[in-house]
Amino acid sequence: MEETRRKKSLSGKLLLVLWGLIIGCLMAEIGLRIIGYSYPLFYVTDYERGYAPEPNVEGWFWVENKVYVRINSQGFRDRERSRTKPANTVRVAILGDSFAEARQVPMEDTFWAVMEQRLQSCPALAGKKIEVINFGVGGYGTAQELLTLRQRVWDYSPDIVVLAVTTFNDIIDNYRPLKQTEEIPYFVYQNGQLVYDASFRNSSTYRWHDSKLFKTWEWLHNHSRLIQLLHHAQYATRTRISDWRARRRMEQSSASQSTTTQQTEIRTVSAEDVGLNNMIYRAPDDDTWKEAWRVTEGLITETRNEVEQHGAKFLFVAISTDIQVYPNTAVRQALMKRLGVDDLFYPNQRLQALADREGIAFLDLAAPMQTYADQNRVFLHGFDSDIGNGHWNEAGHHLAAELISQKLCDRNFFR
Repeated sequence: MEETRRKKSLSGKLLLVLWGLIIGCLMAEIGLRIIGYSYPLFYVTDYERGYAPEPNVEGWFWVENKVYVRINSQGFRDRERSRTKPANTVRVAILGDSFAEARQVPMEDTFWAVMEQRLQSCPALAGKKIEVINFGVGGYGTAQELLTLRQRVWDYSPDIVVLAVTTFNDIIDNYRPLKQTEEIPYFVYQNGQLVYDASFRNSSTYRWHDSKLFKTWEWLHNHSRLIQLLHHAQYATRTRISDWRARRRMEQSSASQSTTTQQTEIRTVSAEDVGLNNMIYRAPDDDTWKEAWRVTEGLITETRNEVEQHGAKFLFVAISTDIQVYPNTAVRQALMKRLGVDDLFYPNQRLQALADREGIAFLDLAAPMQTYADQNRVFLHGFDSDIGNGHWNEAGHHLAAELISQKLCDRNFFR
């Protein structure tokens, strides 16, 4: 009898705890909704591109800057657009990665939104309406951007296609041995031709993200503010730890390089010394980087060919990196010294050579943006405590919009 009472008492206490947890979670959910907290998962799997923005999702983006982001019903960060081009309208399609998706700034401050306003004053567009439509997706390389062009962009009948190339990571993103990610598509050379590699569909990560169980988790995540809060906290913690480890590695490699430099005059620079992405500022000296560049150049040329086959005009643009336009010469020179280079424009010069060789219209943003940053002592990348690092801020987007608009108008792309 006593044992039965103890079991009932324990069951009652557990039930009270359970109800307390349920009520607490409900109160937290209500409170988070009242204050407008929203941190959804913005991407879903895509059969052709690996992943893509989920249509109609919206919420706060808290990385680098706090911005409320909306994805339109067509699955891109832009206002709603009709697939049928209105009469007397010129359309410009933007292909790119996170610099184009631009979740770090409000939509009205993105370079493509500002371009849409600036181009209205272009004499060649007198009497016409201009639409600049954004198809950029964070994390995409040139391969996924080419796939986006083929599968999505032509539905909107653009007159001009602008490909924004982020030299800091696109060359890495385009080549599996450097990217080391299996759940996205690549293009590889076979018999001298670029061939689409869809083997990502067999990867465990893609299959998991495409499973019913994960899609159920996605639905729960995007409909529960409490789950979003817990996930955001976990992500932020992991990111801080990763950043701290990266800084430690850089500090240790710096100290090691200083010691070694005193012992020998000739030293090979490696990705472990300066970070994988910073190797882009050096001419490639191994087969992996050489092939990554070869694939990237092939993808850019293939994108140009695709655009011209559809009767549109093509411009590719080299996005500035944060260190290239950092408004402090000493900071730039410190990296140049570690890399053993005379400047930080190797990728831009190589893209210019590609453009000259293939007869492709090209705009390098890095050089004019560096000049502007130096003359005006202004940071074009980064926010708040991390100013100078990361993606373009509002000033960077506005300057990029001015330069691209000027290029399009001056080169008479609209005639």
